[in-house]
Amino acid sequence: MCLSVPSEIVALHPDEQAITVDTLGVRRKVSRHLLPDDLAIGDYVLIHIGFAMNKIDKEDAMESLKLYREIASKLNGDEYV
Repeated sequence: MCLSVPSEIVALHPDEQAITVDTLGVRRKVSRHLLPDDLAIGDYVLIHIGFAMNKIDKEDAMESLKLYREIASKLNGDEYV
């Protein structure tokens, strides 16, 4: 099973059909070839094997990120980002 963590778009690269996303503090460039939606900085997407697959609502993204942080905190026994 694959879990996708919501990633915030921090840069657009229209000439490359790519975007840069921030996933829990880690930034990377991914393809947006499979996502026809208009994208903007600050939007949230789900990534799978280097491709943005879905654009998601910011409220849903925030709730998911909160849960991921809680899980990580419990697994690590400490605070997580």
